[in-house]
Amino acid sequence: MSDAIRPQPGIMDIALYVSGESHVAGKTEVLKLSSNENPYGPSPLAQAAYASAASNLHRYPNTDHSALRRAIAEVHNLDAERIICGVGSDEVLQFIAQCYAGQGDEVITTQHGFSMYPILAHAAGATPVEVHEAERCVDVDAILDAVNEFTRIVFIANPANPTGTMLPEAELRRLIENLPPHVLFVHDGAYTEFADGFDGGVSLVNDYRNVVMTRTFSKIHGLGGLRIGWGYAQRDVIDVLNRVRQPFNLSEVQMATAEAAIRDVEYTRWCHDENARWRDWLRQALVQMGVGCDESFANFLLARFDSPAEAEACDAALKDDGILVRRTSGYQLPECLRITVGDEAACRRIVDVIARFKGVR
Repeated sequence: MSDAIRPQPGIMDIALYVSGESHVAGKTEVLKLSSNENPYGPSPLAQAAYASAASNLHRYPNTDHSALRRAIAEVHNLDAERIICGVGSDEVLQFIAQCYAGQGDEVITTQHGFSMYPILAHAAGATPVEVHEAERCVDVDAILDAVNEFTRIVFIANPANPTGTMLPEAELRRLIENLPPHVLFVHDGAYTEFADGFDGGVSLVNDYRNVVMTRTFSKIHGLGGLRIGWGYAQRDVIDVLNRVRQPFNLSEVQMATAEAAIRDVEYTRWCHDENARWRDWLRQALVQMGVGCDESFANFLLARFDSPAEAEACDAALKDDGILVRRTSGYQLPECLRITVGDEAACRRIVDVIARFKGVR
């Protein structure tokens, strides 16, 4: 690279994001449980909306996402004017880092937190500050101890990825109430719909001016391939974020499909119920085999083995059977495998393979 052409500070500090694997050498049929995708796919109504929207591919999309924002607001009882939509919730998170952090600023993330958070901090020229977690759970006191005059953003996912653990609302409020007013708290609620009785951070946004909630259509709505997400905050924050949003960031196909998906509340409820049933069954089966597994509030489980070597060997055994899960060494959990909760057949199949690997069947 020429000395005269230099990237912005922080860019070359970014470690490229590594997604879940999709292929196994020598296997034509692969059971993919590595990316926390909905095993049942999108709603039939969403699929129909996608097909219908294809006839208008020659038209530019609406730039303010009004119909989609209205649908989100009606389903979740929100103010549509306080919603912003993006290319996955990742883009909304990017807007936040771009607008509220820069050179000389610090962005707090946690030990096992989503790997995009430090990437976004570096991309904005800020410094990511990682704090420890307590037994794979976000530690509020560790975050508060790390806050200083340079802190601008705190990122957490709740339920957390890749652990599946969750902070109760009382702890979230304790964290927010002890943050200085110049710090923005970002509550990433990508897995909200899998947690019973949780609003994903809506009440926090309504009660505090320095909170942003982000959500996604990639998980329970089964639209990971379309990349659609949204955020909710006070109007002044949304106004700032909209100033850096590209006007045509979402296509008409994306918006029409997402609107149909979020309005199909019966299908969403069914996906939630199926996930809860097989998540609990899978966790119980793993624990009975001697595999550690925290209670999960998401659509995956973090299976803990006795050592990194055992986790690697189990991963190899799963691949031999054509099953892909997620290694979590990059999240400082080398002894673990993250397993997406599949349908009944997928759950029974992975339990059978792990049982044979553990020598209990």
